[in-house]
Amino acid sequence: MRLVIISGRSGSGKSSALQLLEDVGFNCIDNLPTSLLPELIKRVREQPPKENTQLALGVDARNLWQDIRQAPSVIESLRNAGVQCDVIYLDAREPVLVQRFSETRRKHPLSNDCTHLLEALNQEKELLTPISAIADMVIDTSTLSLHQLRELIKNRVVGGQSESMAILFQSFGFKHGVPVDADLIFDLRCLPNPYWEPALREKTGRDNEVAEFLRSHPETAKMEADITHFLENWLPSYQKSNRSYTCISIGCTGGRHRSVYMVEQLVRKFSKKFGNVQIRHREQGK
Repeated sequence: MRLVIISGRSGSGKSSALQLLEDVGFNCIDNLPTSLLPELIKRVREQPPKENTQLALGVDARNLWQDIRQAPSVIESLRNAGVQCDVIYLDAREPVLVQRFSETRRKHPLSNDCTHLLEALNQEKELLTPISAIADMVIDTSTLSLHQLRELIKNRVVGGQSESMAILFQSFGFKHGVPVDADLIFDLRCLPNPYWEPALREKTGRDNEVAEFLRSHPETAKMEADITHFLENWLPSYQKSNRSYTCISIGCTGGRHRSVYMVEQLVRKFSKKFGNVQIRHREQGK
């Protein structure tokens, strides 16, 4: 049996994530009190044997505070009972969440005449701390379209059913914020920057001209070798610790040249060593 718990602040995409899981064969329940989970699992197990039983549960601010506080111990007990349980926490930057509520004209579940939207979002964040603290995967949906979010959930959850740990290599720009879903972060801002070459400014790290520029500097190869050595040494330990997914984020200033180039190189190397390697260039929406 496999259980996926989807949580996060309102407006972050929880409903879309649950809908995707339902589309790929999960039985989905939204807003079931976590205190009822053990009884639900027991009833499912009492039914006639069914291969690959998959459940997905949405947990948000509508759950009772006491239920949310109990969630970590409930999840631990389920895992001890042999249930494969993954906790995914979705979030987004507050200006993005405010804009989404403005566009949809929906009311936040914690807002009222005395509590405006920003206060409700902050209260919700605090309320969900017990869930976010134990999340196996945190996804920042600030820059994701609905299609991109569904693809990411599909790749990292459905793809995570194989025995091989899923590894996501992600490029990003520090000036746009550090990704909250990163497990490991490497900073490339010390490398020569192609941005200052006028002929390269509008290109990306996927273009040959940018790659040739970076390869012409010995420190690029040294940085690549150091990152590769670290990952070769420690990714097997991550996998042995029963992790289903690891997000490795490579950052430069704008997330357009150096980080993109390095991610492309690392994906080529580690795709030969691991069975489920994914790639994302955050600032390019790819």
